[in-house]
Amino acid sequence: MEQLTDLKAILHSKRANIYYLEKCRVMQKDGRVLYLTEAKSEYQYWNIPIANTTVILLGTGTSITQAAIRMLASAGVLVGFCGGGGTPLLAANEVEWLSPQSEYRPTEYIQGWMSFWFDDEKRLDAAKQLQTARIQFMQTVWAKDRNLITEGFNLSDEDISSALNTACARITHAPKVSNLLQIEAEFTKRLYKIAANRTKKKDFVRERESTDIANAFLNHGNYLAYGLAACTLWVLGIPHGFAVMHGKTRRGALVFDVADLIKDTLVLPWAFICAKENATEQEYRQQCLQAFTDHKALDFMFDQVKAIALKHRETKGDAPV
Repeated sequence: MEQLTDLKAILHSKRANIYYLEKCRVMQKDGRVLYLTEAKSEYQYWNIPIANTTVILLGTGTSITQAAIRMLASAGVLVGFCGGGGTPLLAANEVEWLSPQSEYRPTEYIQGWMSFWFDDEKRLDAAKQLQTARIQFMQTVWAKDRNLITEGFNLSDEDISSALNTACARITHAPKVSNLLQIEAEFTKRLYKIAANRTKKKDFVRERESTDIANAFLNHGNYLAYGLAACTLWVLGIPHGFAVMHGKTRRGALVFDVADLIKDTLVLPWAFICAKENATEQEYRQQCLQAFTDHKALDFMFDQVKAIALKHRETKGDAPV
């Protein structure tokens, strides 16, 4: 069986895999984590490279053994139970994360986070930093991603550049978090309109309960982004309840804050593009995960959260994550 240090040899920010599993059994066998599927006349085993995995989502018809959970926890893999396609059974609920327990996770990031969190002005500044980074990430990705440019998501287009510039200017001058939330809502609404125009999807309305394919893909992709955000915060040791923007009364709100860094840039356009092409849920999921990898979304999340956490705290000799 692999040693604990071997299982964590790959930094979380560099790991490549997110798994969504359904109609299978996850188990430990010969020092490996496998999932078992039932074919017509036989059972088939598939290996999960847990040392290179960040999140495993267990969908409908799944079960998992205690031994498998133990190995996943040793490798620092987040495990979530969800409904079909990665979306929770109750739409109002977030994925219930089973966080691996360890007494040796870093402390400098939560200490840095708490050094500013109780100060309203500094918390507002952190929220602005996240929202500005979100805009900058979109400017970077949409300027160079050839596939998105081919589909009409071109940074040089007037409606896109105008939306980005307007949002960036308003974020800088927002006096309160409530203003930032309004700016975010209006900015995302403009992006929905842009995406609907590019993909010729008439009369699109964003409704999380809607059964149309674009809304379903947006829900699905958002939960993939939440998985990356939850992984980032767990590795850095920052509890999900210390949000800077989405509400101090929501226990998982910081996950939403961090997921916002990449959602509009990667999840949103591909949801509309894949809906236009009538792609399957699996094809859309693969496209999202490939986009996360191509543009180093997890790396970006780590960099931004670490920068905010350490902005108000001097540290020496921090270990990499």
